[in-house]
Amino acid sequence: MTFFRTLRFKLIGIYLLSIVTPIIILAFVLPFFSERLITKETEKLTTGTINALALNIETYLDDLERLSSSPYLNDEVMRALKLKASNRYENADAYTRLQTDRALSVTMPNYLINTRNDILSTITISNGNGGVYMTSRSNLSRLVSDYPFSTQDWYKKALEADGKAAFISSHPQDYIVNSKASRVFSVARLIKDPDSREPLAVILADADTVVLEKITKDITFNVSSIIAVLDENKRIIYANHPIPQEMKRQLEQSDTPDTIENPSYVTVSKKLATSNWNVVVLLASAEVKAKVRWIYFVAVLLSVVSLIVTFFMFHYFSRWIITPFKRMVEVMKEVKKGNLEARYSVNNMDEIGQLGESFNKMINQLDELINREYKAVLAQRNAEYRALQSQIQPHFLYNTLNGIIGLNRAGETKKLEAAVFSLSGMLRYILGDSQSATLKDEFEFLQKYALLQQLRFDERLTMIFQLDEAAASFPIPKLLLQPIVENAIIHGVEPSDEPCVVRITAAMERADEQSCLRIEMSDNGVGFEAAPDDAQQHIGIANVKARLLMSYEKAELNLSSSPGAGTLVTILIPI
Repeated sequence: MTFFRTLRFKLIGIYLLSIVTPIIILAFVLPFFSERLITKETEKLTTGTINALALNIETYLDDLERLSSSPYLNDEVMRALKLKASNRYENADAYTRLQTDRALSVTMPNYLINTRNDILSTITISNGNGGVYMTSRSNLSRLVSDYPFSTQDWYKKALEADGKAAFISSHPQDYIVNSKASRVFSVARLIKDPDSREPLAVILADADTVVLEKITKDITFNVSSIIAVLDENKRIIYANHPIPQEMKRQLEQSDTPDTIENPSYVTVSKKLATSNWNVVVLLASAEVKAKVRWIYFVAVLLSVVSLIVTFFMFHYFSRWIITPFKRMVEVMKEVKKGNLEARYSVNNMDEIGQLGESFNKMINQLDELINREYKAVLAQRNAEYRALQSQIQPHFLYNTLNGIIGLNRAGETKKLEAAVFSLSGMLRYILGDSQSATLKDEFEFLQKYALLQQLRFDERLTMIFQLDEAAASFPIPKLLLQPIVENAIIHGVEPSDEPCVVRITAAMERADEQSCLRIEMSDNGVGFEAAPDDAQQHIGIANVKARLLMSYEKAELNLSSSPGAGTLVTILIPI
């Protein structure tokens, strides 16, 4: 029985499929799922936070946007801007010029300064040669003389916006002397005449980037993060922590920050509708993974412990199930060898114990059946064998005594004495308890019988014996060969007027790739016309064949003879 067909192999398969495989799958899938879940929850939490952060920044930008449109709310300022833009200022009377200067130098600054403290300054550049007016919270600040405002990118951007708010990315206040901020972000707007739609001035409202730091400083996430604000060209306006150069390059080149694939960061972004700016949060992937690393550790540890515990449980229960069956198989092998005393030891009365009890009952019934049937057949065959054996003995004695009577009538006293001694030795062999003898013993008996017959026939009979040493110890039924030799003498030699030879040989040989014992008994006597059933006609030959088949079922006895050519009897016994 191969291992793959055993019950143990099937139990191992069930154990692997039902216990080991699910545990291994859970050990790897559960932490992976947990990592994905924590990442998604972190992104969801970040999205909610970033929405609130974007709303605060948009609110601030809205304030800047409203500040840039504040000249529209004051008629005096608008009239002054119109006058400056029309080049009629130089030709106006002194009072008109005074009103205009007061509106732009006093009224408008007082109006702009009453806004949020985070707004550092506003600059109004009148169209044409109308001049530049600055409103600042610092008394020490002043404009750089002859600064080329009209060539600046933010100025051009305001003109392109054509009256709409233009949101300006982070830039230095290089047009102000003694500026309090190193970098600012701004809102610029082109002020136009409401009636003629002619450009009057460009107003620029600057806010310190520190305000973005104030907005983001209280924002925290469950992992380390970087908060950055990008302009519409993906350039960084503000970042609360330094951003790696590779990440900067990806931010600048990506269409959408959320699509960036970086092993170090998970990116979440929110676009500001009013300015097209992006608020981006970079979450540290390593810390997200670190949060689930302990889940991996616990999952693997529990899996290993579970596998060890279940393995020992499987080993114990598989032995508990399989060992009784193995003992039953061993008992079956013993019964197969003929040991009907073997029994299965029943230790409990569960299903396996009940099977063992039934198995023992089957052996008992088999033993009883063999004792009742098989032994009865053996006894019958043994009785038949003994009956056949008993037929040989009186037949042999009858023929031998006839020979002795013949010697007595002939007056052959010495020969008669030798015949009696040979007969006594033969009787000791015949009357022994054993029903079988070796081929060597049988040949020694035949030699004594030959001596007895030669006393009768003198020179008319010659007997030759050839026994192979390899066949000397082969067991055969006692007196198996004597009736055949006797038939050869009585029916072949005695009717002949010529001297005859009786030859008995035994040797081992191979026939049809099988070893066998070949015994040949031949004579050159008168012979006879052999018929197919001649072996059954004479009591001696029939008896020999019956006894031979009782001992060896596959043995063969063949007889061949022809008138004047003698007789040959061959016995083949397969080994």
